[in-house]
Amino acid sequence: MTWSAALHAELPVVQLSAGMHLIKAEVAADFSTRAQGLMHRKSLPPNGGMLFIFDEPAIHCMWMKNTFIALSVAFLDERGTILNIEDMQPHTEQSHCATLPALLALEMSQGWFARRGIKPGTKLGGLDQLRRPR
Repeated sequence: MTWSAALHAELPVVQLSAGMHLIKAEVAADFSTRAQGLMHRKSLPPNGGMLFIFDEPAIHCMWMKNTFIALSVAFLDERGTILNIEDMQPHTEQSHCATLPALLALEMSQGWFARRGIKPGTKLGGLDQLRRPR
């Protein structure tokens, strides 16, 4: 196991749903895990991804520095509704941002959302298990 795989093996995993589609997402809920994200990964499981939980709703942005996998990111509001979805290319520092204040971002393999007809306005299920005391 590589150092990167060992680091990610410790992240909690949550099962989410988008309509009938199930997602197993690793949870990045603090600054260091959000900063690491999916860097240095060579692949993702077919329905695997990473859910980023931010400290507060804002116009958050993502980039792909040191990321080998082409990804799509869905930015979500505090209710779990997708605001916008952006496709991101590996090894770029171009910013991909939420169009409205987002509390969450879900990264999946590029095209995952489009292939399943998941669009802005779709609400993800399973987020209630993430409620943290404020």
